[in-house]
Amino acid sequence: MCVAPSRKDEVVMEPNDGAASASVLEPKVVIPRNDKRAPTIYIIASVVLWLVTGTTISSLNKWIFAVYNFKYPLLLSSFHMLTAILLDYPLIRFGLLNLKAEEEVPLNANARFKVFLLSLTFCSSIAFGNLGLSCVQLSFAQMIYTTTPIFTLALSKVFLGTRHNTLKYTAMVPICLGACFSIIGEVQFDQTGCFYLFASTFLRGLKSIQQSSLLKEEKIHSVTLLYLMSIPSFCILFLAAIVLESGVIWEVPPDCDNRLWLFILLSCVGSVLYNLASFCVITFTSAVTIHVLGNLNIVGNLVLSRVLFGSHLTVLSYMGIGLTLAGMFMYHNCEHFAYWKRLCATKKHTKTQ
Repeated sequence: MCVAPSRKDEVVMEPNDGAASASVLEPKVVIPRNDKRAPTIYIIASVVLWLVTGTTISSLNKWIFAVYNFKYPLLLSSFHMLTAILLDYPLIRFGLLNLKAEEEVPLNANARFKVFLLSLTFCSSIAFGNLGLSCVQLSFAQMIYTTTPIFTLALSKVFLGTRHNTLKYTAMVPICLGACFSIIGEVQFDQTGCFYLFASTFLRGLKSIQQSSLLKEEKIHSVTLLYLMSIPSFCILFLAAIVLESGVIWEVPPDCDNRLWLFILLSCVGSVLYNLASFCVITFTSAVTIHVLGNLNIVGNLVLSRVLFGSHLTVLSYMGIGLTLAGMFMYHNCEHFAYWKRLCATKKHTKTQ
């Protein structure tokens, strides 16, 4: 269901994680004193927009599937991509984007192939996510998604050779345990839906690594990347919907009204804003950080799941939420923990002398 620094993805991965460095938004030039705060404002705005749209889209999609009995998750995903094409094309065609010099360079064959691979990963991710969301409760889906940082951390090590602070790996333990507790405590467990969601989670991590590479190394503007990615994604998802969902019979609920199409439209527009915001967050931080931050969506989605769909949470589910949030705290403060550990070791060494 927005532009790029050329620094390492994280070793520094994510705030998506290290110190700020040169980017498409922040080229290597002398910045006036009164502009130094701009990146912070951009980061905050991007994260807030990303969290709000992420929570909204999940609830909207679940509402469409559950309340209106909409049986076409692949078709809905293709509508998301079509909306991105329709909204991004005028911005690119009429030069409404403030592109940097490096962003105006035509893509080479290798970069275009990377974009196509990103499209395949993206399509698979959202398709599995929507399939899973049509089978399980929203709260259950969100708790499985909390394991995304673990997959992303492992993939960044395998594909990018990124070295992370040991405390970052340690922080993954409560995050993973929290998700496990939530699965165990889930009242309405669905094996098929669980498989779909874990597949989507793995692909979300892979997608973030690919996005980070294109935004930071290939210097592609976020709007341009979303547009280029949306074209093959729409074709793939629409064809998949025709093949796999053409025989599905939609049993329209008796009280179905035209508001369904309004919700679909809102879901489509929200998906565009969500994807653009996620590109911005990845640009300013890293691929792992964006998913750790994304776990903040848990609180909002669980509340909405309880209010809108009457989801029931057990004690284990609440324990899982607590562990996940504790893991997030550890992850984002690991540098402080490492500093205090070094400071204590230094004081102890000084006393022994």
